Amino acid sequence: MTFQTFCENIVKIMVKYWDVFLIKGLSITISLSIIAVFFGAILGALLALGKMSRFKILRGIITAFIEIIRGTPILLQLYLFYFILPMALPALNIETYPSIAIALVVNSSAYVSEVIRSGIQAVDKGQTEAARSLGLNKTQTMLKVVLPQAVKNILPALGNEFIMIIKETSLASTFFVGDLMTSYLTVRGATFLAIESLFIVGVIYFVLTFALSKLVGVYENKLKNAE
Repeated sequence: MTFQTFCENIVKIMVKYWDVFLIKGLSITISLSIIAVFFGAILGALLALGKMSRFKILRGIITAFIEIIRGTPILLQLYLFYFILPMALPALNIETYPSIAIALVVNSSAYVSEVIRSGIQAVDKGQTEAARSLGLNKTQTMLKVVLPQAVKNILPALGNEFIMIIKETSLASTFFVGDLMTSYLTVRGATFLAIESLFIVGVIYFVLTFALSKLVGVYENKLKNAE
């Protein structure tokens, strides 16, 4: 196959299947990533606060959970949630997309929890002592003093986590949820042009993650200049 033929095949595929890649595949990839990071951040914040609590049993359970999630492959976790959730909750009739989304949320929460915990611990302890001396209780100090200052350390890391999740959603194609890699499988099966279809998906992933990484970099530079 010549380079000209390769380029012509790419054009033909994009003309006929652009909606499969850019509407169906890209939308599901982005939606899975947003769900994973948003709810992963909420769950991660709870895990981070629990890991910092004074209750040893709670700290031990959360630490074990985080280490298990971070120490096992995400594909294994996707398989577990895909098979276990419908069996554990048969009345809810959980389908493939929710199962994969929940697995990504759980995976993301384990990493985000460490980001949030480090962001909180990076805040000067003098801020906490000053807040307590003014009469704020522990919860008020955390919500009104510590967390607002920790956010500037957390948000860039969350942006990077979002980029990582976008790439990790490619594994969801194993379960044909309709993401970008599923689009590749669909177009490849229809056209028998595997390399061209894979090249298109690769370009879309690169453009998306490259643009987001630049945005995160701009935000980080603004934070540095504001200090």
